[in-house]
Amino acid sequence: MIYLETGLAFFEGSKIRRLWNNEEWWFVLEDIVFVLTDSSDIKQYISKVRQRDEELNKGWVQFVHTLSIQTSGGKQQMNCVNTEGAFRIIQSIPSPKAEPFKLWLAKTGYERVQEIENPELAQNRVKRYYELKGYSQDWIEKRLRGIAIRQELTNEWKNRAVKEGKEFAILTNEISKATFGKTVEEYKEFKNLDTKNQNLRDHMNDLETIFTMLGEKVTTEITKTKDAQGFVPCKTAANEGGEVAGNARKDAEKRIGKPITSKENYLVEPEKEKRKKQLKA
Repeated sequence: MIYLETGLAFFEGSKIRRLWNNEEWWFVLEDIVFVLTDSSDIKQYISKVRQRDEELNKGWVQFVHTLSIQTSGGKQQMNCVNTEGAFRIIQSIPSPKAEPFKLWLAKTGYERVQEIENPELAQNRVKRYYELKGYSQDWIEKRLRGIAIRQELTNEWKNRAVKEGKEFAILTNEISKATFGKTVEEYKEFKNLDTKNQNLRDHMNDLETIFTMLGEKVTTEITKTKDAQGFVPCKTAANEGGEVAGNARKDAEKRIGKPITSKENYLVEPEKEKRKKQLKA
């Protein structure tokens, strides 16, 4: 199964920010309230909804979770609801758009279920995403393969009691450091990328992508072979997998006579100019 973790959906031309989390879509609550009400003060409107619906207010923390959402200003903690929570909150919002929005929610969830049952649909969606951004077909094929290898590895980590978030980041850095001599953040800085808002893998060339895949695939196989359980054993496996890729990288560099790591990125000109200004500031 291949998918983008975050994205935008559209209801009657209005943007709904969403995040795929714990095998379901979570939608930004403020976006939902805006499309249903066109209110100029969304936070105040939500507050009034809670005041007039005591049962909803009592169960608020059950329906509404704070998640990290990508915004134009970087990632922000925002109140989000899954489909069930959205249906409950819509009950308390008098709006002629309520019923069409319910149908939209159901359709959105159904499309995601289709992708789970048929991974090719999800793969096609990701492929289309990169095509629209102007990447070559050859690059896209490698990127898709890299996503699949990465997902296989993170599934192993989940099944071995490694915590998503900080522990995943530490293990990823362990592989990256052993493979390229750089943590993910250091690598982004090397490529003049925004360390918070830009995906390093979307700016890797063919060889960088290939060695990234090698490090993660070998880590997966070591993790399974040694039956690593928990964070510390998985960290050891990550280091060993990265070392295999790192040694291969060093040998390749000797034979081709130049570094594998490259400062080049795939920022378009407006992004490059914006990044230059950020670095000068």
